[in-house]
Amino acid sequence: MTFLKLNVYCIAFLIYSSLSVAAVHVGDQICKTCHLKEHEQWQGSHHDLAMQEANVQTVLGNFKQAKFSKHGVTSTFFMRNGRFMVNTDGPDNKLHDYEVSYTFGVYPLQQYMVKFPQGKIQVLGIAWDSRSKEQGGQRWFSLHPAETIKADDVLHWTGPNLNWNYMCADCHSTNLKKNYDVATKSYNTQWDAINVSCEACHGPASEHLAWSKSKDKQKSTQDKGFPIHLSNTTINQWKINAKTRKPELLNNPEAGKHKVELCAKCHSRRSQLDDNFVPGDNFRNHYLPSLLTEPLYYPDGKIKDEVYVYGSFMQSRMYQAGVTCTDCHNPHTLERKAAGDQVCQQCHLAEDYASNKHHFHNNESTGTSCIACHMPAKTYMGVDERNDHSFRIPRPDLAEKLATPDACTLCHKDKSSPWAADAIKQWYGKTPSGYQQFGSALHALEQQQEKALSLAYGVLVADAPDIAKASVMGYLGEYRSRQTLMTSLQMLNSPEADIRRQALLALQSFPMQHTVAKIFPLLKDPVKIVRLEAARILAAVPRGSLAKEQTDLMNNVTEEYRQTLLFNADRPEAQVSLAELYSQQGQMAKAETAFKQALVLQPKYVPAYVNYTNFLQQQGKEQAAFELLQQGLNEVDDAALYHSLGLWYIRSKEKEKAWKL
Repeated sequence: MTFLKLNVYCIAFLIYSSLSVAAVHVGDQICKTCHLKEHEQWQGSHHDLAMQEANVQTVLGNFKQAKFSKHGVTSTFFMRNGRFMVNTDGPDNKLHDYEVSYTFGVYPLQQYMVKFPQGKIQVLGIAWDSRSKEQGGQRWFSLHPAETIKADDVLHWTGPNLNWNYMCADCHSTNLKKNYDVATKSYNTQWDAINVSCEACHGPASEHLAWSKSKDKQKSTQDKGFPIHLSNTTINQWKINAKTRKPELLNNPEAGKHKVELCAKCHSRRSQLDDNFVPGDNFRNHYLPSLLTEPLYYPDGKIKDEVYVYGSFMQSRMYQAGVTCTDCHNPHTLERKAAGDQVCQQCHLAEDYASNKHHFHNNESTGTSCIACHMPAKTYMGVDERNDHSFRIPRPDLAEKLATPDACTLCHKDKSSPWAADAIKQWYGKTPSGYQQFGSALHALEQQQEKALSLAYGVLVADAPDIAKASVMGYLGEYRSRQTLMTSLQMLNSPEADIRRQALLALQSFPMQHTVAKIFPLLKDPVKIVRLEAARILAAVPRGSLAKEQTDLMNNVTEEYRQTLLFNADRPEAQVSLAELYSQQGQMAKAETAFKQALVLQPKYVPAYVNYTNFLQQQGKEQAAFELLQQGLNEVDDAALYHSLGLWYIRSKEKEKAWKL
């Protein structure tokens, strides 16, 4: 059998090396033939075990008639004819037997997935704690222990927020294609590798195989047939400056940022625009990253919800200087390159930083740890402790003002933030500042404080992280003034795509006659997230007012926007956006169909009711709008629906009914 496999790989090798076609995936077993060391390092890693078929080797949980009870539902995990089964509540709130087809992850928890009709795969809301018993593990537990989740809740394991095809699949398998069919409301999701394999990061390897057979490799591409060059020896080379005793990058820091974007594909909180990403592509041509807004982040940028590292790292001085993920992590094992603080001491000399003069803690204290102070952890999914990658200087002096956690009182639980701030001031003779000076501005903007605008402008002109500037820009549209208009127009020329896009969002609050001429050129922006936002804002511009070249451009980018929405047509958010687009184009039947699709996908989705109601009212269908609002209130008790109903009563001259709501 081994001999047969080897011959198959050799045949594949020759085929790939002889054909001049677009690069394709070849599989980790072919990579292994030349890169055995790297393959062995990768085996057993979180990438390798990201997703597996359920069998006795891969399943960690107890399926020996184990029972787990929560909020009146008792689930039983058992075996049937060698298959892993669970008896639990289904989409009708009744108990059913389900077969576990796949495992998800390995440590500190493992999740399990069940196949449903129409190609859907759902992730159970009960997971296995794979930590040791001594750590509190080796048990079943609920991912939502404080909530009673019924089948009509989006968080129910059979609901949209635990749908693998949309929510999880893109990051746990290689070259995944979702393949959602709108007409049949079904998935034909496929992958080239079930896990995160070699080509997930290096890209399709067929051209690399051709390069490896080339007679003159020196004349071949520097990337050796891959779409991206990942070697640290040419991207990131550091030295310690003898005078400053600080690290200096010998290469262009921008090269490292492209490498970080490769990791960001999965290690970020983002929305997916398509499934055409190839390593080396501009991340923002395929994904829209989330910014520093509630409830994802605290106002000062600390992690709050699950945000998966990239948004935090973008805030750091390290990111700005050109540090990449692989400066600290082995890209194949994913482990840190050195234990504990030693990974930091690659660049930050121990004599200077592993010193009482720096940390002012006893050597036996956890307060000496770089990670404890500069990367405080937060626990997600019940047992998964994750470190904040913004590498910030502790600012307990701001914690109380901004209502954010601080690293000091995470350890000194019996003390207060002012106590910690006083201690730091005594140690250093001053209150530290640091690179991340945007928390006060974001807090003021969120709270709509009087000083918000002046603080916001301060961030925009400061030496501040671009993600912070982009986050600030998103609020400017709420402050309509000549200054905010001019600032937003100016920021359309920013070299950063996130800032340009946020400037567009701010400009949509102003009359179109003041902005359309400035927005139109961004339909040609090289970055997709900017083009799409420009197309969305300009969709209502009458084509008759445009020259033919402008009309063609507008139509092309609007179609690109529509295709992006269709890619996510399995979500109600995308269907509502489609409805709005069709409405602006005068395609009322298509708009109404999209609104209805949104409510089929998620009957409790409030924005669909509100926007659909407005759509009906604009067409004079007041009775239909009233009935729709009643339908919505039967599904979900929500203030936005009562507000819309109140407005309906006022338009109908029934003010007394409006006041009673």
